[in-house]
Amino acid sequence: MFLPLHEGVIKPGSKLEFTYHFYLLNYLIFFNSLTKTHVIPIPLRRLIYQLLGATFGKHSYCSGAILDPPLTRIGSHSLLGHDCVVFAHAIESDRLLYHAAIHIGNHVTVGAKAIIMPGVTIEDHAIVAAGAVVTKGTVIGNGELWAGVPAKRIRRLF
Repeated sequence: MFLPLHEGVIKPGSKLEFTYHFYLLNYLIFFNSLTKTHVIPIPLRRLIYQLLGATFGKHSYCSGAILDPPLTRIGSHSLLGHDCVVFAHAIESDRLLYHAAIHIGNHVTVGAKAIIMPGVTIEDHAIVAAGAVVTKGTVIGNGELWAGVPAKRIRRLF
């Protein structure tokens, strides 16, 4: 990880705002094209995300995009599907940026083109359906299936 990202609000004009913009610019210039290309094999993308600060458990992979790797933690045996987007930041009205870490448990499946927003926790053995939008701060319980826009609990899996 090149620059640390912190959870919480970044105030306009602060030193932290400058640091974040520097981080973001470097990420977009040097790494965004690498992680979004479909030429790079998924296991290699995992390594790139780890070098950028993401945490992956054993046998977990991301076939989508992680926009804030230092604030993303993924457990073991989890799969993030094709073109899903995981981002730990949001722009909110008069507050420039809001960051909150994303925690994805063990044996989790995130479907293709799903969107995971800041502060989301997905507990073990959960499934997020393809195309779902999991909104800021949502907690998906152990063994639950969530789907829709915005994502809602459909049922328990076991």
